[in-house]
Amino acid sequence: MTTHADTHTDTEAYYIPEPSRWPIIAVAGIFMLFFGLVLSINNMGLAGSLIMVTGFAVIAHLMQGWFGSVIDENLTGKYNGQVSRSFRQGMFWFITSEAAFFVTFFGCLFYLRNITLPWLGGDGQLGTSNILWEGFQYNWPLLNLPDADSTKYVAAKEAMGPWGLPLLNTIILMSSGVTLTWAHWGLKKANNAQLVKGLIMTIVLGVIFFFVQGYEYWHAHHAMDLTLNSGVYGSTFYMLTGFHGLHVTIGTIMLIVIAVRSAKHHFTEHNHFAFEAVAWYWHFVDVVWIALFIFVYWL
Repeated sequence: MTTHADTHTDTEAYYIPEPSRWPIIAVAGIFMLFFGLVLSINNMGLAGSLIMVTGFAVIAHLMQGWFGSVIDENLTGKYNGQVSRSFRQGMFWFITSEAAFFVTFFGCLFYLRNITLPWLGGDGQLGTSNILWEGFQYNWPLLNLPDADSTKYVAAKEAMGPWGLPLLNTIILMSSGVTLTWAHWGLKKANNAQLVKGLIMTIVLGVIFFFVQGYEYWHAHHAMDLTLNSGVYGSTFYMLTGFHGLHVTIGTIMLIVIAVRSAKHHFTEHNHFAFEAVAWYWHFVDVVWIALFIFVYWL
């Protein structure tokens, strides 16, 4: 697909934007967000929540300002074919870097389930159960914490199964991929009404997913005692699903921006890379969720 810039020749001067304040604002917002999250998790008082909310606000301002700058530059015809390719390459490497995060987290889960815990359970010559926790038996999900009496860790009452809310969220997220593809078809047919309707349906499904995930967390915390203090099972569960939930939130915000731009007829069948970039990101989030459903909830 081409962008507005693709109508120009590649021999035109490559557009170099003015020095931008947005990258340093991004660093500040992300730092405050996660620093506040760490303080909140460790019960460090109201300061953690305030810092985290401030980080959210800074990131929201960042997205509004940075997106606005890029949109203005595109609409004023400052981009050409070289810039278009740069955007595509940049989005490819951005998604690749995000995939690396998830590969690392899934690798952590694999290492725990297939190496660390079996060793502690006495498998192979490297078994250490008699040294550390005599009588410890490996199972996954790990609900029998061997040192629960001497630490602050509290085992969950039960594991989070795949059926029920996780399956519902899977259906919701897969449906959102279908509605987004339907919107893309409308865009390629120059049917702006179908494009906007498909985007709105995708946004609604993304918001529903977010609230179902929130209710699942509430249920896990209050009914199942599944918390971050529930040993490696609790920490890996919230690490993987929470990081994915953050991506769903970011993707939903980007979809809202694209929907507003679509309503203003910013895209044509030959000029819509911004839509494609967000669609790539959203489908990436869909694929990650399938892996989560299989390896975190099901197996």
